[in-house]
Amino acid sequence: MVKRTGDGILIEFRSVVDAVRCAIEVQTAMIDRNTGVSGEQRIEFRVGIHVGDVVEESDGDLMGDAVNIAARLEGIAKPGTICLSEDAYRQVKARLDFAVTDLGQLDLKNIAEPMRVYSLQIGTAPPAAVRTPPPATEIALIAANPDKISIAVLAFNNMSGDAEQEYFSDGISEDIITDLSKLSELHVIARNSSFVYKNAAASVPQMARALGVRYVLEGSVRKAGNRVRVTAQLIDASSGGHVWASRYDRDLSDIFAVQDELTQEIVAALKLNLTRGDQDRLTRARAVNVQAYEFFLRGREQASAHTRTGNVAARSLATDAIAIDPGYVAAQALISFTHVLDYVNAWSTDPEESLRFGLELAQQAVEMAEEQPDGHFALGMACMWNRELERARIEAQRGLVLSPNSAELLMLMAHIQIFSGDPADALETLDASMRLDPHYPEVLLQFLADARFSLGEYEQAISAIKQRLARNSQSETAYALLASCYGHLSRLEESRQAWETALRINPDFSIERRRRVLPFRNPQDFNHRVEGLRRAGLAV
Repeated sequence: MVKRTGDGILIEFRSVVDAVRCAIEVQTAMIDRNTGVSGEQRIEFRVGIHVGDVVEESDGDLMGDAVNIAARLEGIAKPGTICLSEDAYRQVKARLDFAVTDLGQLDLKNIAEPMRVYSLQIGTAPPAAVRTPPPATEIALIAANPDKISIAVLAFNNMSGDAEQEYFSDGISEDIITDLSKLSELHVIARNSSFVYKNAAASVPQMARALGVRYVLEGSVRKAGNRVRVTAQLIDASSGGHVWASRYDRDLSDIFAVQDELTQEIVAALKLNLTRGDQDRLTRARAVNVQAYEFFLRGREQASAHTRTGNVAARSLATDAIAIDPGYVAAQALISFTHVLDYVNAWSTDPEESLRFGLELAQQAVEMAEEQPDGHFALGMACMWNRELERARIEAQRGLVLSPNSAELLMLMAHIQIFSGDPADALETLDASMRLDPHYPEVLLQFLADARFSLGEYEQAISAIKQRLARNSQSETAYALLASCYGHLSRLEESRQAWETALRINPDFSIERRRRVLPFRNPQDFNHRVEGLRRAGLAV
């Protein structure tokens, strides 16, 4: 032991293996010690381990980066866990017999470069394989933390006098949401929820209460020829007072500079302390051609309809954007997304080719700019449907590191967890997504039902399905799962009625195609669905 530091201890070991073995023994002993002990009487340790050179002072104290890094790792560890640097983990990973979580690249205070960190949970059995990256429950707890500064960006008003320009003002608002969502200190409400109040008569305090935020950003966009005017005001809903307001009159070609300035001024107004990672994520990697940007905004608007015709239109517009600006990552990711949807919904003449092409385009998007979350979302989704679930999880995690407030990425992670056989984790992730997006899309209710069904919680699954059907009565997948739930509950007539409704909505609905398409890691998870139908006497 080198020294005590108040309630802490600095210890030097001859090897990483010895250090980890000691830490495990200590944490295991504390689990036994804390059994049956009330919260205020419990003692829980956090441990940080790093390997590196140290300098011994004349008084026997140790100094150097290795000591500083170990101290920072201890600071981010959760009580009862052990955090290891990548260098330390590499030397012991083959010997570990506990669940290990890859926390990804983290910014550590006063450490120059981000460092990959692993967390060792004592008292938890290892999964079939080491889970990399971490389950989104960890990311979820960050994203949904109520102690963070919370903000909603309302749809900016279109003041152009042309309803056809609505896509442009909406696009500006959505891009500001995207930028703010990259900041780890903020809790940013998703577009899907904040845009519910577009043209609403509600007051700012009413909207803020409904969305659960303190701050609201509202504004307007006037586009005329090659000029654009953007006004914005940040309001503290608790007092109704304006925290900050500004107006930008620029050439249309400067619209991205306007977005960057606006975001930086919001950061200053909220007195945020940005980490180095936050600052890097806010740095725009490259300028985008304005005409390509307009094509992309139109395409994104079409894709949001989630229809076959909207999908075709979105692809066409995004392709136009790429033709003008070949390096436009968001447009490339959107094209990939449309091809994957063709596979999932059998909208193309060759769904397998659609998936292959979507996967290829998504990989290209990531290679074009690894620091942009759009590509990781597209690649994570494509990998998931291609049954590459671990790779999908890694891409979704990378996206969440870049955009921790992304409700869409959290939904994707939950979907991956369901197919991977981790429905309990999926419920945690979905809860985080719903906090960021209180007016969540109806498909989230399907994911919620899927997770509940996988856990054998059929009544709760039925409740989620009925909520979805109240918003979309034409979902054959919802009725098919409902039929299986009823079958497992021996409500046979209701099961048969739900199945008949699914086939009435889509006469081509096929269990065998669903078996081929749904990428469950364990075939028994799909058989679980079929069994419910067979219990109702359905010939499937």
